[in-house]
Amino acid sequence: MKPIFLFLLIQLFLSDQLSAQKNRIQLLNQERNSSYRGLSVVDDQTVWVSGSNGTVGLSTDAGKNWLWVNPIGYEKIDFRDIEAFGENQALIISAGSPALILLTDDGGRSWKEIFKDTRPEIFYDGFAFTSSGIGIAFGDAIHGKMPLLRTMDFGQTWTDISANLTYTIAEGEAGFAASGTSIFCTEKGQFWIATGGTVAHIYSSMDQGNTWNRYPCPIIQGENSTGPFSVAFTSPKKGIVIGGDYKADKNRTKNCFTTHDGGQGWTAAAQTPSGFKSAVIYRSKRQLICTGTSGTDVSDDAGSHWTNISTDSFNAVQQAKRGSAVFLAGDKGKIAKLVQ
Repeated sequence: MKPIFLFLLIQLFLSDQLSAQKNRIQLLNQERNSSYRGLSVVDDQTVWVSGSNGTVGLSTDAGKNWLWVNPIGYEKIDFRDIEAFGENQALIISAGSPALILLTDDGGRSWKEIFKDTRPEIFYDGFAFTSSGIGIAFGDAIHGKMPLLRTMDFGQTWTDISANLTYTIAEGEAGFAASGTSIFCTEKGQFWIATGGTVAHIYSSMDQGNTWNRYPCPIIQGENSTGPFSVAFTSPKKGIVIGGDYKADKNRTKNCFTTHDGGQGWTAAAQTPSGFKSAVIYRSKRQLICTGTSGTDVSDDAGSHWTNISTDSFNAVQQAKRGSAVFLAGDKGKIAKLVQ
């Protein structure tokens, strides 16, 4: 082995070890037997979670204590995504039929049903919001058309904008409601939606959902368990998709791609994450964190190389909108925090 190649291998190994040592996952709470997929971190102290069995939780002390604010009468609903704007105001959206969006303005003491769709085929995958209250929710296609809703007032009212997306969705192409992050938006109202299954696409809108473009995504696809489960952007041009095959969650083949042109073209990670991942976030332009049932990984080079820091299963990861704290949520009531 040539000395220079050996030196590079040693450097890569030491870099991985250092990243793993400076990042660890601290379990904060596991008091309920619910699976959490909705996670919204307002600031370093205010954290909301949502999930199965109609469960919604709020912490105002960085996850040390939790107030369970489940909406009364919705005990069998799976709230797959949550968007919070403070410790008092939050929205939750359900997966499956009926499709529901509920709003609280008093920290979960009461909930108001804002939207309801009772079609048997309806299935919403998640929503994304700007800080000014512009939001879009999307669902799996019905008769080749993707359901799209838009709000301009923090979810108080919703408008059906499905007709704005003119593409026909392929048979077996769908979104994934695994973490609420298969839709992403910037502060300017630029939106991206990732779909997978039989075929993987990225749908992008640069004008708050008025018009849409569609681009192919080279991530693993072809089965109903494969595709991009999470999408994130650090600028209108630079972004990432992550996912894999949730039925083979140790498979790390073609599970992570980055883009430098807004989603039109994609580059495979040089060293992929350690298996299936259901959520990814940018902590900075260079550092990213992803998680899934295969564990949690960190990248310090904009998604090109990944280091596993924990093998514990989680569904969602989010960083504080106003702060730096990073929290994770998963099955069996698990809520955790990234410690550096």
